[in-house]
Amino acid sequence: MTAIVALIITPLILFMVFVAPIWLILSYRSKRQVKQGLTDDERSQMMQLADKAEQMSQRIKSLEKILDAESPSWREKHD
Repeated sequence: MTAIVALIITPLILFMVFVAPIWLILSYRSKRQVKQGLTDDERSQMMQLADKAEQMSQRIKSLEKILDAESPSWREKHD
């Protein structure tokens, strides 16, 4: 009977001493990083992507104007 109890309690004690504290530390660290928001590098990358998206939008509008002038019915064929 004591051997069975020892087989159950030993892994439980090891878990509580080693695994649980590491798990809690990593969990709280990741939550804190999420709350901090974007880093400066991530923010600059987002701004670059936003600029590129704006440039692409302007290019698409220009291409649509050209297509409207050269082939007025292109939208009907491709929508």
